[in-house]
Amino acid sequence: MNFDTENFIKNLETNCKKIQKKTFAKNEVITTYIKKRNQFCILLNGHADLVRYDLNGNRTIVEHLSKNDIFGEVFYVITTNNELLVEAREKCEVLIYPYYDIHDKCKSNCKFHQTLAEFLPELILNKITNLNMRVELLAKRTIRDKLLGYLTLLSTRHLNKTFTLPFSLTDLADYLCIDRSAMMRELKLLKEDGFIDKTGNTITLLYK
Repeated sequence: MNFDTENFIKNLETNCKKIQKKTFAKNEVITTYIKKRNQFCILLNGHADLVRYDLNGNRTIVEHLSKNDIFGEVFYVITTNNELLVEAREKCEVLIYPYYDIHDKCKSNCKFHQTLAEFLPELILNKITNLNMRVELLAKRTIRDKLLGYLTLLSTRHLNKTFTLPFSLTDLADYLCIDRSAMMRELKLLKEDGFIDKTGNTITLLYK
């Protein structure tokens, strides 16, 4: 049995007192990753980015988050030479839960808490799988390989050769950790070489 987040939230009978449900506006910071904050979050609606800033102010999109994705500093080692924060790309609704007491029963013994505790290992396994895919993507040596790897991944997720990029080209460059100008040149070459068709942020794969 798989964890059905939508059905889980929709059919809440009793609200867990330990969880917070918050709404964030576009560009608002949802959370920062700080030691001992111990937040476990589920993105109910909208899109957000986990962003890293180094000491020089360089920005990297570590992860793009969409509906039903989970996030929180439990998944990342926090160091003193970088800052990690989650930014809303549009209006977002988020469940925030303190994971250090995930197995402690609520006084009301709520159904919500029981279900979350039961399926937590599955949620974490899915998270690890997604992070492994990103590591494989960043391990590719050339800009072309990174672009084609990411575009293929999006096509597979959408079950369609035509799809829309989930964020701007500037953010795509930050996500793939490549120079934007070099990326734009490579996208143009991919189109000229017959690998893709591109209209705005809509991509069609011609090679798959």
